[in-house]
Amino acid sequence: MNGGARGESGSVLATGELPEDARVDAALRPTTLAEFIGQQRVRDQLGLVLRAAVGDGRVADHVLLSGPPGLGKTTLAMIVAGELGVPIRITSGPAITHAGDLASVLTSLVPGEVLFVDEIHRLPRQAEEMLYLAMEDYRVDVIVGKGPGATAIPLELPAFTLVGATTRAGLLPGPLRDRFGFTAHMDFYEPDDLCRIVSRSAGMLGVALPSDAASEIALRSRGTPRIANRLLRRVRDFGQVHGNGEVGLDTARSALELYEVDDLGLDRLDRAVLKALVGMFGGGPVGLSTLAVAVGEEPETVETVVEPFLVRTGMVMRTSRGRVATASSYTHLGLTPPGNPKDERTDRQEQLRLPEPLNG
Repeated sequence: MNGGARGESGSVLATGELPEDARVDAALRPTTLAEFIGQQRVRDQLGLVLRAAVGDGRVADHVLLSGPPGLGKTTLAMIVAGELGVPIRITSGPAITHAGDLASVLTSLVPGEVLFVDEIHRLPRQAEEMLYLAMEDYRVDVIVGKGPGATAIPLELPAFTLVGATTRAGLLPGPLRDRFGFTAHMDFYEPDDLCRIVSRSAGMLGVALPSDAASEIALRSRGTPRIANRLLRRVRDFGQVHGNGEVGLDTARSALELYEVDDLGLDRLDRAVLKALVGMFGGGPVGLSTLAVAVGEEPETVETVVEPFLVRTGMVMRTSRGRVATASSYTHLGLTPPGNPKDERTDRQEQLRLPEPLNG
């Protein structure tokens, strides 16, 4: 999208009305698949879908993008519209409170338009059922009246492409998931790709960033481009205030230390979860709700923001009984890992075992 971003209701917000960080984020977004760094498998597959649609002169298949927050799902949705040469309408699951909201959005689409629904797993049930018909037959049934006298009026829709994004693909009902012609799961980024993203963003921000500083930011970005760009802006600000605008490796490390981002990318909340798990609950297992209360956060925040990275780095395990800290979490906190619980249990069993009866 050039010149602005569409709001949830489809209205266009001028770039100047957005907060500074939002304007910078919008400016840093790649606009084509060729500019998009990382996710090579997804790029190749999606590129094939889009090129085939353009070549045939038809509307592209519906696209479902899943994965943790900050990996570029919204950016890819905008790229889909750009590659197809059509406008995009942006909304989200929580913004659609009933089926009438969705009907209003669908009936206002123009032929070929891309409809992007973020957090699509949070759509109300009635809106989901309306979407089934819209995706397959490009029509919706509007119910007029109540009770025995109610009638369904079918409304034809222009052909459109739905791009859905979700951080919880498992919560999508099967009938909705099966109606997408292309589904892709986005993984966390490798450090080399993140380093390229940071270097690209630094160039667009006019920051002279040496490669070692870019690598330092990339390594602390938790495999997430959104976090990498945010840390880059904070490093830039630190350099402007404390380093006469110069940004080097020492500046990057000092800035990240100030914002409590350690060498593995763990922030204050990550370490709070680990400390609670290890210090208050003896390494677990402990339930999600109990752990969330201990750190003063909502369970959904701990589960969707903190846990994916801690599990990926091998510091936390999810078990049927709850969350368990691994030896890596103890080591990262500067603590000595406890002995193998299995060995300790075996030792206790040996101590409690009765002696064998004496012969004779």
